[in-house]
Amino acid sequence: MNKTLNQTKIFSLLLLVSLFLACNKTEDVVEKDVRIVEDFNFNWNFKLGDFPEAIQSNFTTTDWRILNLPHDWSIEGDFSEEHPTKPEGGALPAGIGWYRKTFTLPADWNGKSVSVEFDGAYRNSEVWINGHYLGKRPYGYISFAYNLTDYVHFGTQENVIAVKVDNSLQPNSRWYTGSGIYRNVRLVATENLYVDHWGIYVTTPKVLKDKATVAFETTIKNDSTGKRVFKLVNTILDSDDLEVVVSEKIDTIQPNTSYVTRQQMEVLNPVLWSVENPYLYTVKTKIYEGETLVDNYETPLGIRYFSFNAKKGFSLNGVPTKIHGVCLHHDNGALGAVANKHAIKRKLQIMKDMGVNAIRVAHNPSSLELLQLCDEMGLIVQVEAFDVWKKRKVKNDYNLEWDEWYKRDLQDLIRRDRNNPSVMMWSIGNEIREQFDSTGIAMTKDLVKIVKSLDQTRPVTCALTENVPEKNFIYQSGALDLLGFNYKHEDYGTFPENFKGQKIIASESVSALETRGHYDVTSSDIKFWPPAHNEPFDGNDDFTVSAYDNVAAYWGTTHEENWKTVKKLDYIAGTFIWTGFDYIGEPIPYPYPARSSYFGIVDLAGLPKDVYYMYQSEWSDTNVLHVLPHWNWSLGQEVDVWAYYNNADEIELFVNGNSLGVKSKKGEDLHVSWKVKYEPGTIKVVSRKVGQVVLEKEVHTAGVASKLVLEADKSTIKKDNYDLVYVTVEVNDDQGNLSPRADNLIHFEVKGGGKIVGVDNGYQASLESFKANKRKAYNGKCVVIIQSNGKAENIQFKASSKGLIAATIQIEVE
Repeated sequence: MNKTLNQTKIFSLLLLVSLFLACNKTEDVVEKDVRIVEDFNFNWNFKLGDFPEAIQSNFTTTDWRILNLPHDWSIEGDFSEEHPTKPEGGALPAGIGWYRKTFTLPADWNGKSVSVEFDGAYRNSEVWINGHYLGKRPYGYISFAYNLTDYVHFGTQENVIAVKVDNSLQPNSRWYTGSGIYRNVRLVATENLYVDHWGIYVTTPKVLKDKATVAFETTIKNDSTGKRVFKLVNTILDSDDLEVVVSEKIDTIQPNTSYVTRQQMEVLNPVLWSVENPYLYTVKTKIYEGETLVDNYETPLGIRYFSFNAKKGFSLNGVPTKIHGVCLHHDNGALGAVANKHAIKRKLQIMKDMGVNAIRVAHNPSSLELLQLCDEMGLIVQVEAFDVWKKRKVKNDYNLEWDEWYKRDLQDLIRRDRNNPSVMMWSIGNEIREQFDSTGIAMTKDLVKIVKSLDQTRPVTCALTENVPEKNFIYQSGALDLLGFNYKHEDYGTFPENFKGQKIIASESVSALETRGHYDVTSSDIKFWPPAHNEPFDGNDDFTVSAYDNVAAYWGTTHEENWKTVKKLDYIAGTFIWTGFDYIGEPIPYPYPARSSYFGIVDLAGLPKDVYYMYQSEWSDTNVLHVLPHWNWSLGQEVDVWAYYNNADEIELFVNGNSLGVKSKKGEDLHVSWKVKYEPGTIKVVSRKVGQVVLEKEVHTAGVASKLVLEADKSTIKKDNYDLVYVTVEVNDDQGNLSPRADNLIHFEVKGGGKIVGVDNGYQASLESFKANKRKAYNGKCVVIIQSNGKAENIQFKASSKGLIAATIQIEVE
């Protein structure tokens, strides 16, 4: 009897334990996402020309190319001064192109809401689905979406999407734009009760050390014909995907309508987002009907607070922070306008390593990937909407679309980007011509009102050129929170008096000019090009500019002069240098065959110019010692030797072991220099702090070029058809010294899981194709871009050149 009772008790206990474990196991089950987001970039048909009949499903594309997006057809073309884009637009072709894609949708998608999302198409894109016209977006930098639900087939019946991109009306820009569907495309399927496109708005209205208030605004759409009762659940997860706090709300939405609902919660002891520690939370939004999950949506959350002050500049999370910024155009060098995340990350990492903490996207909405990466990497962003309002700068620019589209384009920009914690400034324009007449007052007020209606958490600015208050009508509007001024650093000292109580940032500065690795060593005097007032132009016959920091456009100044001014003025919140990278187009000061800019701190191929190390010595904690120029000159020639350094109190130069003296930076100096009569051999610089060596650097006279040397920026690549590896190719002598003037033609071969998608050498006047399998070295270097082709095979890459020892490298495919 007792034995049976004990067995029964044990059985009951085991049953309870099993039930407990089963319940816990159920709670731990990860809920499957119901929102479907598919990559829609693969297997499109493309052809240059105008094919209006391509909207028909039975249209034949047998002679069209098959390609993957993003795609820029302009970068594939040859350079010509006759192209209507002109050298200012990169001297590359534009025109009209058509894209088509045939696809099927699963039968179980029937009843869902299906949309296609385009991150950007340049320009005048028009979209059809199964012959039905969906719409047009003229602005080439804006993101947009179309609902396909009523026009698509489900199951085995095919669908055809057709996109016309018309970039034929030229010129329409002051820089290279690219042509085509150059950003990513997605297909999104949801139930017919769902979070609307860009339907989440997350803010942190109050941030304290021990807690932060997080506010949510969710726009929900009901595409059905019946009233729906739903439960909205917003969950904040930390960077380890652990739940921090949850908010739930039950509500009702009427049929065929959208509805905005608001929630608020607190995060205790928040980890703040900063440039040093870009900590990201995630907001997971879920919509339930009863116990059924009908939609899910994720939003990044960075908890931070910042302010601009008229006297003290910028602070982030209460810490005074000088904005060390650069302006960046959207092109990615040899890839053209293609928005490849790996290319953008490389660009941003090069800037971050220099000490940059902020990016100004110039002068238009950026790719989604750039903002996502800035969130992750800790870079402050100034988002810019327009380069032109109604008064044109170029004959066929955005002024043609202004009246009809500016409001919608600006609204879409704010809705898309307002959840990115890296975004801390909205710029409504760059060097807008309406600042010079009274129309600028009403237009500025209108634009600021649009921004504020969608986001009041960030200041609105505009990049101005007129710094006389009574002449600047954008300023006179009184609508701006933050005044951005371009150039005229010599007037910064007058700003507190002329613009009393105003918060100020140098929105664009410098416009210095350099060609990587080229040195005019006869003079260090500052030159200004192009000369103002039709003065004689005295440029170099080979379309180069000295890499010493001694040449600038007449409206700007040198890098050193600008930074000397900005660093000592607390009321200037910071500076955005024009530019971080060279970009295609706007080849000031030269005419064709120059076709890329000279403004970059880094050249078009991603190779740093010497001034990069001046900024790195000033803006970063990295120990820096950099000496220029190379050491191959004519015997007895007088050469200026410059050195940038930091974290040391003196530097000594040796030529073939003989000291030319110890020097230190004095006062506002940002480099030290010696005049040296050239003799072949070695120059060596040594930096010391309190007598202890910090760094040593040597530059050797290079002998006859004898071999190629390869260096890849990473050793592995993902087999996803997107990942990139950048291989730097150097021409060296037999001792491993760079041949500083080598221009050998180098041929490239790639086998296995990769393909060559770009080649470049950074020379602004090179007319070689970016899409070839060969490239001349420029000043001893060039760069090859290899992209995954989807094959699970290791990549074998070889570089060869007549008379030089070839080099090979293997890249593992993951």
